[in-house]
Amino acid sequence: MNTETSGNQATEDDIQEELLDSQPFMSHLIEFRDRVLRSVVAVLVVFIGLFSFSEELYLYVSEPIREYLPASSTMIATEVASPFLTPFKLTLVLSLFAAMPFILYQAWAFLAPGLYQREKKIVVPLFISSVLLFYGGMAFAYYIVFPLVFMFFTSIAPEGISVMPDIRSYLDFVLKLFFAFGISFEIPIAVVILSWMGVVEPDNLAKKRPYVFVMCFILGMLLTPPDIISQILLAIPMWLLFELGILFGRMVKPKD
Repeated sequence: MNTETSGNQATEDDIQEELLDSQPFMSHLIEFRDRVLRSVVAVLVVFIGLFSFSEELYLYVSEPIREYLPASSTMIATEVASPFLTPFKLTLVLSLFAAMPFILYQAWAFLAPGLYQREKKIVVPLFISSVLLFYGGMAFAYYIVFPLVFMFFTSIAPEGISVMPDIRSYLDFVLKLFFAFGISFEIPIAVVILSWMGVVEPDNLAKKRPYVFVMCFILGMLLTPPDIISQILLAIPMWLLFELGILFGRMVKPKD
């Protein structure tokens, strides 16, 4: 009788222990769900606020190419729903970009309780820097790359060919460049994180400069349209940002 009672008690203790072990996981899962929902709501709120200005936003984004179109040319819509769907898509993407600081804050708030104090001191600057660098990459593409690329494209049209870009194709083109330059500007963050974790040595990376330089041009060729201007304008900043990442990586690498 005592043996049976002890066995039942042990079983109950095991069940209670399993429940206690599962509770932290469930609480983390619920918190993760809540923070994802907050991020989605933030994007939707920004989208609702920007949607009434969707046409103005598209005009602003298309200004770099419209500036170089011949006086007799305009942008066109080759699909029935393009006049509505194209500004809609642009506004949705811009809403995601605008809400990025809040989204990253939610990620930080979710991860922070599990980080040591030293880790918190470096993660916060990395979050802030990653947002600023992504925005900086987009700004570089819009103000530096777009004018040069579109001036080149519109000037080489064969005689008798009118340059009249489609609004949907243009948006796909510029979003690709926005993402390419925004992500490429995150190179210093990647180098700093890898150096901080001890995965790579900044001094060893510095010795591989020639290979990195070539790789930057290869990535520039793959990530940008097939023209030498945008390739160079992406490859050179990538290489300079790599050098910046090495500089900061030496500051945060673990001490021997």
